[in-house]
Amino acid sequence: MIKIYVDGSSIGNPGKSGIGYLIYKENVIIKKESTYLGIQTNNYAEYMALIFSLIESLSINEKKCVVFTDSKLLCEQINGNYKVKSQNIQPLFTLAKKLISKLDSFNIEHIGREKNKEADKLARESTSFLI
Repeated sequence: MIKIYVDGSSIGNPGKSGIGYLIYKENVIIKKESTYLGIQTNNYAEYMALIFSLIESLSINEKKCVVFTDSKLLCEQINGNYKVKSQNIQPLFTLAKKLISKLDSFNIEHIGREKNKEADKLARESTSFLI
C-alpha cells in the first residue's frame, strides 16, 4: 500500500494556483510532484492534487493507497459526508470518484497542516512558476 500526501495552493482565491503531492512506498518517496495550474480557486487546486496523484498511482500500477490531505472539505466530500455544491468542483469530484473506483483499496484522511508541510511546500512553489 502506498501513502500519498496532497495539497493545493491558491495565492488569492481565485489566484495563481498549483499542486504538490508526494507518494511513499514503504516509507520511501517514489514520486514528488509540483505543478502550476493557472488562475484557479484553492478548492480546485486541492481536487487537482488528488486527481494528479491518483492518476500517477494508477500509472505505476499501485492500486492500494491512503491519501492524506489538510483539506477537510476535500476529505469530507470524497467520503460522502459533505455535498459538492460548486458547479466548478462537481466535474472534478466525479473524475476523482471515477479514478478511486479503479483502485482495489482507497482511504482518504484529514490531517493537520503541520503534518502536510512537504506537499504544502511543493504546492506553494508551483505558484511561482511562470508558465
